[in-house]
Amino acid sequence: MATREEKGEARGEKLGLHNLHSAPGSTKDRKRLGRGPGSGTGKTSGKGHKGIKARAGHHGPGGGKPHFEGGQMPITRRLPKRGFTNPFREESQVVGLDELASLPAGTEITRESLVTAGLARANKGRVKILANGSITQAITVRGLQVSAGARDKIVAAGGRVEE
Repeated sequence: MATREEKGEARGEKLGLHNLHSAPGSTKDRKRLGRGPGSGTGKTSGKGHKGIKARAGHHGPGGGKPHFEGGQMPITRRLPKRGFTNPFREESQVVGLDELASLPAGTEITRESLVTAGLARANKGRVKILANGSITQAITVRGLQVSAGARDKIVAAGGRVEE
């Protein structure tokens, strides 16, 4: 095994991308297809003449057309199409009562206060408070959607909900 001095590396030189070398024989040049008759893989590039296996995007490594089932009717066309996706659907950011319990007592809960506390994102849609967990301190919820169960628990704890 050659020493570092024999390889021409200076003592104390840091290992970096400029002085990395692979082990001898560990790398092999790729097969260059379609580069003339002398290469052994010229003209048809080792795919023979015509036929489905000679076509681009079919068979072989990395080949195969997605959803092609050998000529049989693909499953995406055999199955019935059902349903509807509403393009105007709005996702709510859900905040549970147990998360609100971590805020200081007497805090007014608004969208801005939830964003600063890290419980909601600023530009991600409306915020809705759900009755997950319990709350013991009195809080005031202003300008947020609140589920019926969460409203009952907040009022029972001495807080109030303002629309």
